[in-house]
Amino acid sequence: MKTLRLRGVLFEWTHKNMQQKDSWLLPEGIEEILPDEARHLESLRGKLLALFACWGYDLVDPPLIDFLDSLLTGSGHDLALQTFKLTDQLSGEMLGVRADMTPQVAKIDVHNLKHEWPTRLCYVGTILHTRGDPLEKTRSPMQIGAELYGHAGKESDEEVICLMLEMLAMTGLQNIHLDLGHVGIYRELSKQAGLSDVQESELFDVLQRKAKPELRELMANYAIDGDTKLMLMKLLDLNGGKDTISKARVILAKANDAVKQALTDLESIAEQLAQRLPQLPISFDLSELRGYHYHTGVVFSAFVPSVGREIARGGRYDNIGAIFGRSRPATGFSADLKLLSALSKQSYPIQRRELIFAPYLRDVALNEKIRDLRAQQRAVIQQLPGQVGGPEELGCTAILEQDNQNWVVRPLASATTPGVVLSPASMQSNLE
Repeated sequence: MKTLRLRGVLFEWTHKNMQQKDSWLLPEGIEEILPDEARHLESLRGKLLALFACWGYDLVDPPLIDFLDSLLTGSGHDLALQTFKLTDQLSGEMLGVRADMTPQVAKIDVHNLKHEWPTRLCYVGTILHTRGDPLEKTRSPMQIGAELYGHAGKESDEEVICLMLEMLAMTGLQNIHLDLGHVGIYRELSKQAGLSDVQESELFDVLQRKAKPELRELMANYAIDGDTKLMLMKLLDLNGGKDTISKARVILAKANDAVKQALTDLESIAEQLAQRLPQLPISFDLSELRGYHYHTGVVFSAFVPSVGREIARGGRYDNIGAIFGRSRPATGFSADLKLLSALSKQSYPIQRRELIFAPYLRDVALNEKIRDLRAQQRAVIQQLPGQVGGPEELGCTAILEQDNQNWVVRPLASATTPGVVLSPASMQSNLE
C-alpha cells in the first residue's frame, strides 16, 4: 500500500509539473495570431468583404457547431474524416465543428431565404479540421468565400471566377494562374463505360494520383469497350494550354453529348475570361477531380508560383439544397484568409501604424484631446501610473505635448521629451 501511495504521489507531481511546463503549447496545426498579423488580417478581411458587397453578395455567418447530418450534407460527405464530432448534452444528438462552411451557406439559401431568384451570399470564419493538409499544416483555416445560387448557366460560373480573381488581385498577388476542369466529363465517361461503384472509386483514386502505370494496369482488367477504355486512359494527357480543348474533342469524339457540351462550356468560359482578363494565364486539366463527389460541372483553381498548391478553388455543385427540401443550382469558391494575408504581407509589408502616446494627467483639456483623436479613429495610448516603459517601448510614433494652453500631436522624433515617463511621485502630485 505504501509503494502504491508513493507511486500515486510521484505520478501526480510529474503530471502537475508537465502541465506547468507545457501549458503554453498549442495543439499541432493550431496557431495564435499576434497583434501585427491580426491587424493585417482584419484589414484584409474588411477589404474583401467590401469587395463582395460591391458585387451584390450579402454576408452570412453560419454557426461554428451544427448537427452532424447537416454538416455532412452534399459537399460535406467528403469531409466526414475532417470533422470533429461530439455529443450534444441537451439533445443527445451528434454535433460537429464545421470543417467547411459551404453546406451551411447552402442551407441558409434554401431553408431560410427561400428566394426563387438568384441569391448571392458570402462568408468568412474559422473552420476546424481533424488533420492538416499535407502541403499546409494548419488545421484551423479562416475560410472566406462566395456562393451564387439559383442559376444553372455558365455565366454564373464566369461571375464567381472573376470575383475570385478580383479578390486575389486585391491582396496584391502577382502572376496568378487559373486552372479549369469539368468533373462531368469523368462522370459521363464512367457512366458510358458501365463501371460499378467499386471500379469507379478505384479509377478515381488512380486519376487523382496521376498514376499512369496503375491506370494502364487497371484498365486492362476492366471488361469495357475499347473506345471508352481509350478515352478514360487518355484523360491524364488532356491538360495544358488552350489547345487542350481541341485535343479533347478528337480524343473524346465517341463520348456522349454531355461530354461534348462540357467541353463547349469550358471553352466558352475560357474565351470570356480571356476577353476580360487578356493577361491571365489559363490552363486546363480534364482529369482534375478534386471534390468529385459533390461538384457537378466546372471546377477551377488559382495558383501563384510562390505556393506549391492552389490558393483558392471552387466550382459548380448543383442540387446542393435537395437534402434541405429544395434543389438549387449553385456555384462558388473559397480560400483561406490566413494564407491570403500571409501572401499579401509579402506584396505589401505591414506599415507601421500611427500610435500616439499621452501622459497621465488629470487635465480636462488633455482628456478632451484624447477623446477627439479617438473619435477620428486615431490610436492613443495613455500612460498608466507607475508603468514600466515609455513611448518608444510601446511602439508609439507620436506624442501628445502641451503647447501653451493646447495639447498637440508631435512626431516622436521631434518631441521635446520623447522618452520621459512621469515618475510615481510626479503622478501622485497630479492626482492630488
